[in-house]
Amino acid sequence: MEERRCKFWLPKKNRFCANLPLHDSLFCGNHNPRSNGQWIPCPLDPSHSVLKENLDWHVKRCPLLKQVQSLTLQPFYQKGINAGRDNEEEKVEDLVAINKPGSDSLDNISSEMKRRAVYGMSAPDFCKLIEKIEAVHGLICKDIRDSYKMPEACNVWMKREIDRKLPFQEKHVIQQASILGNLEEFGVLKNAIGREQCDCEEASDDEKNGVSAVVEFGAGRGYLTQMLADCYGIKRVFLVERKSYKLKADRSLRQKESLILERLRIDIEDLNLNAVESLRGSPYLAIGKHLCGPATDLTLRCCLAEHFSQDSVEHCSANRNLRGLAIATCCHHLCQWKHYTSKKYLSHLGITKEEFHAITWFTSWAVDADHGSDLPEVPDVKLHLESIENKECGGDASGVEDIVRNMKAVERAVLGFMCKQIIDMGRLMWVKECGLETEFVKYVPSSISPENHLLIAKHTNQF
Repeated sequence: MEERRCKFWLPKKNRFCANLPLHDSLFCGNHNPRSNGQWIPCPLDPSHSVLKENLDWHVKRCPLLKQVQSLTLQPFYQKGINAGRDNEEEKVEDLVAINKPGSDSLDNISSEMKRRAVYGMSAPDFCKLIEKIEAVHGLICKDIRDSYKMPEACNVWMKREIDRKLPFQEKHVIQQASILGNLEEFGVLKNAIGREQCDCEEASDDEKNGVSAVVEFGAGRGYLTQMLADCYGIKRVFLVERKSYKLKADRSLRQKESLILERLRIDIEDLNLNAVESLRGSPYLAIGKHLCGPATDLTLRCCLAEHFSQDSVEHCSANRNLRGLAIATCCHHLCQWKHYTSKKYLSHLGITKEEFHAITWFTSWAVDADHGSDLPEVPDVKLHLESIENKECGGDASGVEDIVRNMKAVERAVLGFMCKQIIDMGRLMWVKECGLETEFVKYVPSSISPENHLLIAKHTNQF
């Protein structure tokens, strides 16, 4: 029997794989060496790849097929509704063609493509880009303040007066509490005193809590919403997440008396929130903790955009049911020009599509090491960038790759954080154009998380 086993050695288990080998190979299907053919992501589930020559066969048998077919029948599914478009002048019919299932997306620029483009720049052009980043950052990123909140309402979590079966990691609890504390300070959520003042039988959930429902985008296991329900008494919960997770908060949330929970397993890009029947007409709060890369832009467009009219122009407006939003951004290196909400604003600042992709690539430098103790304050940023320009851009360096290699880690980190803030401030300006009152803050110290920026917004006539 041992001879019939796959010959792939598993060092952690100190044995060979126990699966049977393929009839024409020494290895099983999981460990058989890949052929030299072209491997492409499965159009139903990009987390796995298939040979291009086997694609037609695979899509008829992919385990995700039934789920995809079921999803497409949902009234709130609309392929690519929140995707945006690479060129603002594209016609609506072109946008529809781009977003057809199975169509090749030429708009997603990989990190490797961004890196090659940056290293392909001349040294003078690279230094001009750094100067532009510094100038834009100094112009639009002046009012980012520290706002570390620990609201009294969240003491039940901080003191662990909750179900002991719920996972507790202090750094995540601190982040969640500060997000909710900033929403409370901003006037979107009401604390216990505010709720008691409205605690009468005639008062609606909207009057008691400020909002009657919460939609968490990129919800993962849903523990930000769990804290919101535990500490602020939210009674209607919608969790939007395209992946399936174990150890979700759903079980604990469903045990709460009178709480209504609905999990929408869908990509934010394809979610028409206005078509969710159980949410229609209800005031709601939109939240998201660490919405990776373009997921932030997709969420903003999902909540605020009126999408594309017949004149090919995307309009945005303050959705009358959206009471407020709080989005903790992250993973800016994944951002794409096509999805980005504030292309027009950055273009007015002189930033091109190619420069935007370079800026997104620089953002990875902000979090590629622990810079919590050695990052300079914003007033010192100019000195660091001037040192780059004086040392590396004077003509002695042989190319951009050498310039990057000779930069100190702290210099790369400073530039990375500046690029992150430029991207996020552009988003803030787009939300402001939609008619909301906005603020952009650092909601936890860098020692808790280097991804520590929070975009919050609300209607000006909140209550």
